[in-house]
Amino acid sequence: MRPAHVLLAVLVTAVWGVNFVVIEVGLDHFPPLLFSALRFLVAALPAVFFVGPPKVAWKWIVGVGLVLGVAKFGLLFIGMDAGMPAGTSSLVLQIQAVFTALFAFVALGERPGRVRLAGMVIALAGIGVAAVDEGEAGPLTAFALLIAAAACWGVSNVLTRKASPPDSLNFMVWVSTVPVLPLLGLSLLFEGPTADLAALRSLDWQGAGIIVYVAWITTVFGFGAWGYLLRRHPASTVAPFSLLVPVFGMSAAALVLGESVSALGWCAAPLLVGGVGLTSLAGVRRGGSGAGTGSPAQDRAVGAVPRPPRTTASRTPSTTSRPAAPR
Repeated sequence: MRPAHVLLAVLVTAVWGVNFVVIEVGLDHFPPLLFSALRFLVAALPAVFFVGPPKVAWKWIVGVGLVLGVAKFGLLFIGMDAGMPAGTSSLVLQIQAVFTALFAFVALGERPGRVRLAGMVIALAGIGVAAVDEGEAGPLTAFALLIAAAACWGVSNVLTRKASPPDSLNFMVWVSTVPVLPLLGLSLLFEGPTADLAALRSLDWQGAGIIVYVAWITTVFGFGAWGYLLRRHPASTVAPFSLLVPVFGMSAAALVLGESVSALGWCAAPLLVGGVGLTSLAGVRRGGSGAGTGSPAQDRAVGAVPRPPRTTASRTPSTTSRPAAPR
């Protein structure tokens, strides 16, 4: 990669890592479901008028929009609002790579090789350590919500791979149109119109800046730049940079929010990052016929950015799994 492209990749992962801190601050301004709805609303408008018509079938846009936008981000925001720290959230969410590999095996028949299986075991061990740590420091319910969010992300990765959108930015902008109304409806139902109206009436410059960051900087810029890199370099070259997201996330949380990392947290972090790296970057075996090409991790905060599928008369394109991005 050219030095400028390396810097761009690092910048995107920094943006996605810092996003966890921005979300933590944003939850002081908005109820979680309303916050998530506003994020997608601003990400979709006015960008939807400039990216052109959808380039994949609507069933994929609606499916990813509901699973990723409503389920994954709804659970993520609720979990963080329930007490899950920003830095730990940026780390735990990376277990989505393991869920992606499992769901790809069930739905697409991809058989993980030995290295990938080892990575999954290591990552799950990291999650176990993190769960023990969270049980000592905070509510396990919030931790469970983050795990559920990661599982939903894994489902959306498989759906995105099946959709194989040729333009990642176009796809994500159209996907962002889907969750707005469901999230607003859920917010009115569970958070109440009084809380929603109070948050909107008290909107200040900081709150507006937070919405702009999570929508335009994280989504529009982040996905656009990531897609640009993936179009010019092999996914196996770009994907490892996504492992920097929890590094930036935990560092930003420590610097901005004063979050500390416990001894168990320091044990969980290398297990999770190392396991996710092996799970995401190791090859898969297709239909039991031997090792396939590497299936690298790809994007971070909203849905996977797949590479163009390779097809034959008898094979289904393999699913790309990737470590999670920010939100």
